[in-house]
Amino acid sequence: MKKIKKWGVGILLIFTCLISVGFQSDFFQIAKQIDIYTTLFKEVNKFYIDEVDPTELTNKSIQHMLKNLDPYTVYFDAETVESARISNAGQFGSIGAVTQFNEDALVIRNISKDAPAERAGLKIGDRILKIGTLEVKDFGEESASLLNGMPNTEVNLTVSRENNTFETSVTRRKSDNNPVPYYSMLNEEVGYIAFTEFNQQAFRRVKEAYLELKDGGMKKVIIDVRGNPGGLLGEAVRISNMFLPKDQVIVNTVSKVETQSETFKTREEPLDLEMPVAILINNRSASASEILSGSLQDYDRAVIVGERSFGKGLVQQYRELSYGAQMKITISKYYTPSGRCIQELDYTNMDDEGNVPKFSDKERPAYKTSKGRTVYGGGGIEPDVAIDRPEMTKTTEALLYSDAFFNYVNDYFYKNSSIAAAEEFSLGDSDYKDFENYLENHHDEFLTPTEKKYLEVQEFSKEEGLGKTDARSFDQFLSAVRKDKMKELQTNKDFILEELESEILQRYYYQEGVFKQKAAKDQTIKQAVNLLMNSSEYQSILNQ
Repeated sequence: MKKIKKWGVGILLIFTCLISVGFQSDFFQIAKQIDIYTTLFKEVNKFYIDEVDPTELTNKSIQHMLKNLDPYTVYFDAETVESARISNAGQFGSIGAVTQFNEDALVIRNISKDAPAERAGLKIGDRILKIGTLEVKDFGEESASLLNGMPNTEVNLTVSRENNTFETSVTRRKSDNNPVPYYSMLNEEVGYIAFTEFNQQAFRRVKEAYLELKDGGMKKVIIDVRGNPGGLLGEAVRISNMFLPKDQVIVNTVSKVETQSETFKTREEPLDLEMPVAILINNRSASASEILSGSLQDYDRAVIVGERSFGKGLVQQYRELSYGAQMKITISKYYTPSGRCIQELDYTNMDDEGNVPKFSDKERPAYKTSKGRTVYGGGGIEPDVAIDRPEMTKTTEALLYSDAFFNYVNDYFYKNSSIAAAEEFSLGDSDYKDFENYLENHHDEFLTPTEKKYLEVQEFSKEEGLGKTDARSFDQFLSAVRKDKMKELQTNKDFILEELESEILQRYYYQEGVFKQKAAKDQTIKQAVNLLMNSSEYQSILNQ
């Protein structure tokens, strides 16, 4: 017995020593690399031929290091942290507009309904040239922060619109984004709730919409989180709780540091355990949207309709650093109640070129819902009812984020003083042809990756003195590429028209109008309504 005890103590000591050596080795490597960086930084600062800005150099080196981990792990300097603190403390006012720096101005890309910017007469597409007496071009992207300030204070703007310049004053207001821009009854039984982000108001707004619709006779509900990028995890748990019993696991987060792992459960009594629910998702539904849809799917409480979701299953946490700085770092992964990890991109195996493999390209692990249905991990939430549509091409993706798409809608807005009511508005073949004609005349506003690379080659050729010789062949090749580009867009014609409709409706009727039109015409919503109205089909999906 004593020998056994001695052997046990010996093994324990060996195990403890191995762990200790491992920790010491890790600590030594960290200390070693920090010392190398510190000595290198000192040498650069002391001997480099030109003056070096230590803050700028450090920020760049940190950002470069972190971008090799994942896009969600980021560093914030003390100034950025202080701005966020003021915002969270309620001392922050905005004009209620999303802007993007372009050349010499801040271009307004979006405006919220009834926001200060809208009340001051500003419109999407306006170019802000000056903020007070300060020229936007002198501040670049940082100029957007100048629009913010204390609530109820005024900011004077010099604005360019359609080649005309004017001045206006906007009174800042505390940000108050309503994440439920539209909800209504689609027929006598089915209610519809459009839901755009999981902010601090999410649960309250969704609950209010739900109860109002239920008071109006709703017996079945559609919750639309297509395009919803997520947000606060706690709000996702509370909304899931509306339809699930108290003390049910909604999501587990698993971390390398065990104390950082958490289990999130429902805490309240549900609003309804029987009402049929359909959740609409697409490839832009991410994070908290996937927690909501994944938990309701795992408990067989809702039918998921649409496309496979984005697949963001990483959890971030803010960590304080020296001298008031902070970082947001990925500390764990989400797991749904059945045990699924929903992460799609495998950042651990990102190559030197920045290409990230997908978990969905491998064999996806299978899991079981409460009733024994098979669901899959790795690669977002797979819908129970898939809506087939052509895969978005790289050319279409480039178009949606191009200046051409945005500028065409601007032209459309100023050429048409009014349009049909939101629920009646639609675009057809003639409108698509008009859009194609615009693109043919504005290729420089819409460049595919191939065109960008080719134009770079052409520029290098000119620098080497080969431009004149090859000018004709360059032009011929570029013309052929652009012809193929326009042809490839036809693959996603219906999707492009839908996106154009939404962008145009946003100009006239804001987000409310966008979803009002979807409620009337969207095929995915119609399919969800038909499913909910067919009780036997709905139940067969949940019990198969």
